[in-house]
Parts: sequence; C-alpha cells; structure tokens
Amino acid sequence: MSVLLLAAAMVMVQGAAGAQNVRFKKYFTGGTLRLDCSREGNAQGDTVWVSRWLDRSAEWHGSREVLVDPFDNGDYRVEMRDAKSGKVIYSKGYSNLFREYKGTAKGRKVKARFEETLLLPMPKRKVLIALQRRDDNMQLVDQTVVPFDPDEQELDFNYHIGQRTDLELHGAPEDKVDVAIVAQGYNGMSDPQLRVDYYRMKEILFGQEPFKSHRDDFNVYGVKADVDAEFGTFGIDRYLMTFSLWKLHDALGTTPCDYIIIMVNDERYGGGAIYNFYAVASMHRLAEYVLPHEFGHAFGGLADEYVDEDLAYGNLHINDYEPLEPNITNLKDFGRKWKTMLPSGTKVPTPDNVDVPKNECGPLGVYEGAGYAYKGVYRPTMHCMMRDYAPFCPVCTKRLEEVFSMYAK
Repeated sequence: MSVLLLAAAMVMVQGAAGAQNVRFKKYFTGGTLRLDCSREGNAQGDTVWVSRWLDRSAEWHGSREVLVDPFDNGDYRVEMRDAKSGKVIYSKGYSNLFREYKGTAKGRKVKARFEETLLLPMPKRKVLIALQRRDDNMQLVDQTVVPFDPDEQELDFNYHIGQRTDLELHGAPEDKVDVAIVAQGYNGMSDPQLRVDYYRMKEILFGQEPFKSHRDDFNVYGVKADVDAEFGTFGIDRYLMTFSLWKLHDALGTTPCDYIIIMVNDERYGGGAIYNFYAVASMHRLAEYVLPHEFGHAFGGLADEYVDEDLAYGNLHINDYEPLEPNITNLKDFGRKWKTMLPSGTKVPTPDNVDVPKNECGPLGVYEGAGYAYKGVYRPTMHCMMRDYAPFCPVCTKRLEEVFSMYAK
C-alpha cells in the first residue's frame, strides 16, 4: 500500500468519533478469537448473545494498523475495550439479514433467530466485548456487553473445515485484502470443473475497477464446502443467501478471510450480500456483473441505487436520518456524503435530462431514484454498478479504495 493511502487510512481513524490510536503488539497476541452469536427478535425489538467462544487457531489476518473502524456504517458494531482502562482497542461495523427480515410482513410480528460470526484479534488480557446496535436516532449503543479473559474462558476448537486451495497470493495475509471464495454445490463433481469456476470467479473479481488496478493488494483462496445458500430469500426468487453463518465459518477454518464470496454452482440468476459478512453469486452468465455489484455491498457497505418499491423493505431510507451507506442520500445531512465532490454550480437535486449510455456513469450530481425508492432518495450518477451494472461511480470508487487502504500495504 502506498504511503499516501496508509496516511489516509490513519486520518480516517483519527477523525472517527471515539477512535483512538491502538498499538497492536501492546494489546493482542497475534491470534484470532471467533465469536458465534445469536440474534433473535422482530420489528418490535431483538436481543443478542454469544453462543460459542472459539479459538480460530490462526494468525490475525486483518489490519494491524487500523484497528478501530473509521466508517460509520452497518446496523451493528462489535467493540472490544481494554477492561482496565476502558480504551477501545478494536471495533468493526457490520450488518445482518435481520434488518431486512424485520421489514417483512412476517418480521413485523414473528420472532426469528439469526446467526452472526465475528472474528476479533485475540487480546493478551481481560477485555469487555460490546455488541452494539443502532438506536431510534441511528446512534450506536451497547446492546450486550460480555467480559472475556483469555486466561479463563474455555474455547472450542472442534469444527469441520472445508477443502482449501490457494488461488492467487501477493503477500502476507496481514498485509493484504484476503478474499475467500467458498464453492457450494461441487460435491461429486470433478476437480477440473471446480478449478475452472474458481478461475472464472477470481477473474470476475478483478475485472472491474477499482479492483483491477489493486489486484496486487489481494490474496484469494478457495474453499470447497456446502454452506446452505438458497434462492428465494424473503420470497424474492433471485435473492440467494445463507442463514448458516456458523457453518460457513466452520468450513473456512483457518483460511484468511477479510471478505467472503460464496460461489454457488447453479446457472439460475441470483446473488446477494451483507456488509462485512459475505457476498453470494451463482454461476449464471451474468455473474460478471452480479458479483461486483454484490461485492460492493459486502466490501464497501454500498447501497443499491436501483428502484424497486415492491420489495418488503422498499421504504428503508425514507425517514428522518441520513442513510448510513456512502453512495445514497435523502438530503437530511448531505454534507456527510459526496457534496464536496460535486463540480461547482451543480444543482441539488440534479435534473436527470442528460442522455448517458448505460456503460458510462455520466456527470456527478444528485439524481432522484435510489435505495429502492422512486422519490426522496438520491444517487451520485445516472448509472453505476450499484444501479444497473455500469462501472463503479466516483463516489463508490472512493469508498472501495478507502477500504483497500485499511488492509493493504
């Protein structure tokens, strides 16, 4: 990673609310702690708790320099605090399918349980682990706080590990963005076919900018395992997701995985993603477009920019608060978004009367129609990977490169 990108990453950390500089070797052993959590509830509320404590028996593969999450994104956040001083020594935001579930007709009334798996750097001494959620004002608050003492807590080691293949390596895991491609639906099939599909998915990942230019910042691994990904999530035929997070991470074992792609051996059109959890894509002929779009969600926390008000959660961003995602706005607090990137004199909102080919983003502006809604939510360009499989727009590209800078050096 360039000195400039590293400096930018550190500025993000220092500027984030409550962020503190953390020296990795002072607080952490270099190992990895895995928490398997359960979240249960409906639209009326939810609870979360730790169901399993596991020693991942692997070196910490995440950043050792940017340990406090600089992005105010994700419905939830895990925060590790030194028990003695109270200092935040690690944090990471993430989302869960529960957010979408509670917006469905069933989720408004019926409780359901969702799995979460969190990977944390192994602390040297006693810490407090806070599982946080957004309150009614979209602020992060502690939901559950549990103590962890590495000298006293019994850790589980017993889980099944999938068949791993190193696909493309450019350096030590702690210095790169580590992507694990989990191959589902290949049991009983020939290894040559699996290798062909691994190669295809890997080349799709690096086929779009800004991933293409940052290829050397990545390591890519393959893991053969069935992880229960299925079409029809929440009644949407194309929505291809898994609820088996614990099984997914069991299969990964010690494989470095800052980010996860589930590659499903099915030629039907489909995919899906959850921020800082995983992305899914089938082997449909349009996977070249589906995967970058879904990885934009999982990797960058980017929002959908298309319109589909038939979705159960179609009014997700019509409220009194600025959306968390960096590439959409409801103009409640547009100054936090791409306002400073706009050319001088740009009208807000921006008329969409410019004829732009669908393989081009078009001029940067504030165009109505995004986040599933026709009205009241705005996007940066006429076309984008997060809307209609055009290239990633400048706003999305900026966020993706900010994430690259956290991991790669």
